[in-house]
Amino acid sequence: MESLPEKFPSLTRAQLHILLALAGGERHGYAIMREVGAETGGQMKLGPGTLYGAIKTLLEARFIVETEPRIDPEMDDERRRYYKLSDLGRRVLKVEMRGLAEIVKLGRERRILAPAH
Repeated sequence: MESLPEKFPSLTRAQLHILLALAGGERHGYAIMREVGAETGGQMKLGPGTLYGAIKTLLEARFIVETEPRIDPEMDDERRRYYKLSDLGRRVLKVEMRGLAEIVKLGRERRILAPAH
């Protein structure tokens, strides 16, 4: 039986940002940290404990999978572990993003946020 993404609890901010980073392709932990920092303009900084704790949870939930180890030419380190978004993870991310879009829509309707241009 296929898992329904709507049945999973909401993601934490760290988990959400990790899934968003992996939606752009495979990455190792340090690259995920850099991507999240860049995408949030430095507003969210994932420390190693938060990052790897969230990765562990996402792996256990089967939202991400570890890919074959390889050397990152930029870092020249064969110990790096690479992760990618699973099909289930992509579906969960879509459900989560739709929910967030609805929240933003309500914020605009109630004049908490400026209207979209």
